[in-house]
Amino acid sequence: MPDRDHWFEDVADHLGAAYLRYSFTKGTRQEIDFLVDELGLEPGMRVLDVGCGPGRHAYELAERGIATHGVDVSRRFVDLATDGAPTGATFERMDARHLVDRDDLAGRFDAVICLCQGAFGLMTADGHDRTVLAGISQALSPGGRLALSAFSSYFVVKHWEGADFDADTGVNHERTEIRDEAGVAAETSLWTGCYTPRELRLLCDLTGLEVDAIHSVEPGAYRRAEPTTDTAEFLVIATRR
Repeated sequence: MPDRDHWFEDVADHLGAAYLRYSFTKGTRQEIDFLVDELGLEPGMRVLDVGCGPGRHAYELAERGIATHGVDVSRRFVDLATDGAPTGATFERMDARHLVDRDDLAGRFDAVICLCQGAFGLMTADGHDRTVLAGISQALSPGGRLALSAFSSYFVVKHWEGADFDADTGVNHERTEIRDEAGVAAETSLWTGCYTPRELRLLCDLTGLEVDAIHSVEPGAYRRAEPTTDTAEFLVIATRR
């Protein structure tokens, strides 16, 4: 893999461990409580965490006896995740767009999680979300379950004042300030692919996944709830056909 193949790597390099200071990372236990129940996860199962970041969800799963392998495009985040990882949590640097090329991972996992725009929705010029989803589907065993979060187009248009949302591509561009562990600020661009529930169902169908439910959720407040226009994320629960 090239040293720099995705714009998010520079963002992760600057943030480092400071990523875990952001409020949206504080609901990990609640999110995993919900997903363990929703996906039927049990000790001894294997989970793939796509776009794992510094490993917060993988840690929580591993501590419950659920072996979890995390992949992320950021070397910095993978190093942070590996340092001090609990037994049962393993990590490697990998671009999720190349999951489809990993025959060694095909069919190996009882479940896949891809949360907080982890790989899916972190747009590049050509998108690639279908490629990421195809790789996720390939990694699941038949009947394996998926939990994937995606940013809501409805929310951006309805609630995000000043959003630079491209109605043609469904991509939102944001300029924001991020701070590292020492508090040093840097201004950066973020690109997020946004979706409607209908689009998510179509993408899943194209990649061999049957949608069981789509919930409206917020970080740290995962729940069974019908899609609305007033929450920032949708959570897709699907099964590999």
